[in-house]
Amino acid sequence: MKRNILLAGAVFMALGVLFGAFGAHALKKILSPDMLAVFNTGVEYQFYHALGLLLVGLLGFRIESKWLNWSGIFLIFGILIFSGSLYALSISGIKILGAITPIGGLAFVAGWICLAIAVWKRT
Repeated sequence: MKRNILLAGAVFMALGVLFGAFGAHALKKILSPDMLAVFNTGVEYQFYHALGLLLVGLLGFRIESKWLNWSGIFLIFGILIFSGSLYALSISGIKILGAITPIGGLAFVAGWICLAIAVWKRT
């Protein structure tokens, strides 16, 4: 599982660079400043949580814990739902997609809490 989490972190980091460049170059001419800011928020949170995935994956080599596995799963789900909904909202303009975003935010919180539990139970 730790390798899959590390792989996901690396892939999400690479995609974050690509999406950031896409937003800065291609979307800057197409989207309103408000929608570009929404897109950039998705990129920013994707980066933060992809770094978190790398941390969780590396910790997996030191700590064997189901809580670490759940942390990785929640962070992946959070990136897909939180950042994905912001990307879709900004590009499509479909406002209802914004209602999905908090689900991804809750997944981020759950992922960080699971990480904290894994570390706490280890010490």
